Amino acid sequence: MLFSPTMAVASEAPASFRSSATRPGPITLVTQGISEVLSRRRLIRYLVQATVRKKGANTLLGNIWWVIDPLLLMLVYVVLVSVIFARPQPDYALFVFSAILPWKWFLASVQDGIGSVVAQERIIKQIAFPKLVLPVSSVFAGVTNFAFGLIPLAGLMLLFYRDRITHELIWIPVIAAVQLVMTIPIAVVLGGLNVFYRDIGNLAGHLLRLLFYVSPGLYSVDLIEKAARDHPVIAPIILLNPWNVLFTSYRNVIYDGHQPVWTGLAIVTIVSILLTFVAVYVFKRLEPSFAKIL
Repeated sequence: MLFSPTMAVASEAPASFRSSATRPGPITLVTQGISEVLSRRRLIRYLVQATVRKKGANTLLGNIWWVIDPLLLMLVYVVLVSVIFARPQPDYALFVFSAILPWKWFLASVQDGIGSVVAQERIIKQIAFPKLVLPVSSVFAGVTNFAFGLIPLAGLMLLFYRDRITHELIWIPVIAAVQLVMTIPIAVVLGGLNVFYRDIGNLAGHLLRLLFYVSPGLYSVDLIEKAARDHPVIAPIILLNPWNVLFTSYRNVIYDGHQPVWTGLAIVTIVSILLTFVAVYVFKRLEPSFAKIL
């Protein structure tokens, strides 16, 4: 007997869905959303596996692209910055790769999260199940892609940068966990809003590109601080960018052999958890209208 996504969703659906004339309050909606995600772990795991298999099947090289693609992107930036712009930076390939790898994970997770609800239009119209698992599973699917990306990182360090291998590399999973917590509310709220405003996908692509260039991905955080001093009007926006902390932390452990920015990571985690509550509330408020809009 074949096991389809529809059957997987149906097996996880609650026994009954009751409507009420009374609109649930924020705390009730958030509690309900978190409970749905925690109780549907098997469904989320299935969706993650299906997403990874689907992406691997759509290309000739499959998931190997997560090994090749960041290396090719690194090569582009090395030529652009080191050769054309002639910016001196020791071991720039490793310097920029330590930012490209987490950024590709973030970008793919957000983009997949935006389209996660719309992509399951047919199932949503046929079966009652908690739609919150869709953007959440898309974010967790990106963890596998990030793990593939660690392969070329290990290869680069073993072949060309052995002197930069330190015990501080053990903190990469901790920084990645903070990034995961930060990505979830973004994917959840945009995934819900995209049902009503389909332009969000296009707009998000441009905003994310801008976010990367105003983050210290291609250059050091010192330039960000200088830009904040030179442009005090937009300084708060520049300095409050969480990627200042994340890129610096990744680069500290991979490139410099230092500790992550622990205080900054703690702040990003706390703010992200609070934003997750807000995102779940917004998503749950929108969820009853999904089937009708789709």
